[in-house]
Amino acid sequence: MADGTFAALTFLLGAIEMGSSTCGSETGCLGRSETEPRISISGGEVLDRNATSQAEVYLRYDFGRKIGPFGQTIGVSVGEEGETWLGYGATYTYDFGRSGMFAQFHTMPGLYSDNGGFDLGGPIIFRSGLELGYENAAGWRYGISYDHRSNAGIYSDNPGVETVQVRVSIPIR
Repeated sequence: MADGTFAALTFLLGAIEMGSSTCGSETGCLGRSETEPRISISGGEVLDRNATSQAEVYLRYDFGRKIGPFGQTIGVSVGEEGETWLGYGATYTYDFGRSGMFAQFHTMPGLYSDNGGFDLGGPIIFRSGLELGYENAAGWRYGISYDHRSNAGIYSDNPGVETVQVRVSIPIR
């Protein structure tokens, strides 16, 4: 799944939800709604296909609004050698009933600077992935995330990297 699979799943699952529930609401298929904003911080390893893994820190803010079933988010990450990525995009969260367990898919286009680190082929880089986790009664989320970054083939060289991280997400009330 080191390609656009997570991005496709984000939109496919959201479209299924739109068809089954969102489109029948007062706001329509892509109507705006409120949700709980949250800030997330995660750390983990960037796994380059042709080099050793390196540490990365990733900060993300989920806005307190949705368009249909899609949340809006902005994120920034910095790698061990100064690689920096900044992006904005969509999330889709599936809650497993009242268990507190959830799956969140995301897709985010963004700008990237390798700063002498991983060369991802150009400055426009797409990040998509999946987080699996648990949300406690206070709204704090704890999860493991996996994502993929690449230029989606818009440049001649498209090496891509994967990231595995531990994430904590805190509601802002």
